[in-house]
Amino acid sequence: MKQGLVALVVGFMFAVGLGVSGMTQPEKVIGFLNVSGAWDPSLIFVMLGAIAFHAVTYKVIRKRKSPLLAMNWQVPSKREVTPALILGSVLFGIGWGLGGYCPGPAVTSMASFDFQPWLFVGSMLIGMVMFKQLDRKLKLQK
Repeated sequence: MKQGLVALVVGFMFAVGLGVSGMTQPEKVIGFLNVSGAWDPSLIFVMLGAIAFHAVTYKVIRKRKSPLLAMNWQVPSKREVTPALILGSVLFGIGWGLGGYCPGPAVTSMASFDFQPWLFVGSMLIGMVMFKQLDRKLKLQK
């Protein structure tokens, strides 16, 4: 119950931050990505603020023996760059550039009941299902 409540509050704060920063506006994101045209550099400040906040708080928080609401830290251990990671990154970038959304802002934007974020999230979910099926088939062939 406690973890669910904390997740709800943090998710709400994240959604508000996405809205305030402009990350839920596809035209603002596409303007940021359009470095050869009418470039809008304002999202750099959002990224720099997030990086600075993370750089400070991560080091402070990791000094604890364990997280507040869990027994152990869940920190990724893989560090290698794989073809699947590169392909996923390229597909993510293409989707971000074409749609103007990445997953978090797209889900947040669904609250507007505009068609575009719903289409984006639906397409993203279909892509995730297709990837799982393809990945399973490829692993079976090995």
